[in-house]
Amino acid sequence: MPQASTGPQTNSKGTYAFVSLGCPKNLVDSERMLGTLSEEGYSLVPNPEGADFVVINTCGFIDSAREESKSVIREMLQLKSHGGTRGVIVAGCLPERMGGALLQEIPEIDHVMGVFSREEIGKVADRMVGGAREQREVFRPAPIRAMDDRLRLRVTPKHFAYLKISEGCDRTCTFCAIPKMRGKHITKPIEMVIQEARELAADGVKELILVAQDTTYYGLDLYGRVRLAELLREVEKVEGIQWIRLMYLYPIHFTDELIDTIAGSGKILPYLDLPLQHINDTMLRRMQRRTNRAATVELLDKLQDRIANLTIRTTFITGFPGETDAQFEELCQFVDEGRFARLGAFTYSYEPGTPAVRLPDHLPEDVKAARRDRLMEIQQPHAFAFADQWIGYELDAVLDRKIDEQTWLGRCFFDAPDIDANVFVTGENLRAGQMIPVEITARDGYDLRAVAIPNDADLPAGD
Repeated sequence: MPQASTGPQTNSKGTYAFVSLGCPKNLVDSERMLGTLSEEGYSLVPNPEGADFVVINTCGFIDSAREESKSVIREMLQLKSHGGTRGVIVAGCLPERMGGALLQEIPEIDHVMGVFSREEIGKVADRMVGGAREQREVFRPAPIRAMDDRLRLRVTPKHFAYLKISEGCDRTCTFCAIPKMRGKHITKPIEMVIQEARELAADGVKELILVAQDTTYYGLDLYGRVRLAELLREVEKVEGIQWIRLMYLYPIHFTDELIDTIAGSGKILPYLDLPLQHINDTMLRRMQRRTNRAATVELLDKLQDRIANLTIRTTFITGFPGETDAQFEELCQFVDEGRFARLGAFTYSYEPGTPAVRLPDHLPEDVKAARRDRLMEIQQPHAFAFADQWIGYELDAVLDRKIDEQTWLGRCFFDAPDIDANVFVTGENLRAGQMIPVEITARDGYDLRAVAIPNDADLPAGD
């Protein structure tokens, strides 16, 4: 697997800096582009100042993400205007969503590439370095087969990686523009996933985080039936992988076989990212989630009854068009039942081109924000209680990075990187990527504090 270079190399075609925005699925695309550029003879540098060009892989999911992407684009273009770089290539979801309108809005961009043009980044870079001004837009239709994500240049810490098991989404949630940007669901064949898992394990990955737009849908389009459970059993066999974490599990297609596979595994973590978005039946219908409260509660009860030490992470949307006070109160009461250790609340985002914009009774921004804040206030004591219950217990933790001479930033099974809480571990002779036993000693807000439990091999020899 390609490794990041620390600066210009002899025989290099040129140098570039890379900015990756958005979700882990986008990060996989970024790492694949980085790998391609490395294979094509370009050298990655850490600072855009002085680089021959800058690549920005953008997010276009909601308005705030688009504004962040445009802000980064303008920052890099300002650098270009001062001679700090020769050009800016903008890739990913923002160009895919805006099409030619992006160059009309920001004509100083040198080249734009859609989501499914990522394999052509080397050719675009050649045109960029060569000064070509023609064919500044590269858009390709969504593929009919899964793209190969191997030969990435990873930017995550060496010990964990994201593995995308499918692309696109067949859901028709009325608030979501992802199908317009990412196309229909395309399952990555089991054999391809396993090849990639083995490559990642050989590169030092211990924690494999499986991602998709709709993880539980895996296999239905390619094999005619869902096969996530079967895929997981194959991933479990990959040597070197110690933790398997599941993200983006849509609440439909959660089979008994899948639950039994998770419950009986020594590697699949009892951590499920299960975005629910609402609990009121009317809201779920308006969102077109294809489920209801009764089915959701039944699934949650089944998961919590059959998977030991289960941690559920979920997300909810507040202020969806037409949400009444009573419907929001129903959501609040549901959250206050304390089912969720990890919860995120987001205000409804008005997204042009989605069916939800045509719905009546859109709510003011201040109402949406107030409801989000109240939901998080209701959740907070439950999150704190979840953390408190682990004080005094011994758990395994993975160490992500060093903070100071005695403290490391780590995570236990109930924490996904970057989105959940942390475990601050103190100890000696520690290193990044270790999975070690720790004793949880205290809670610090949402985070935990712990001390490393020395291994006999780490203790000084006796007299």
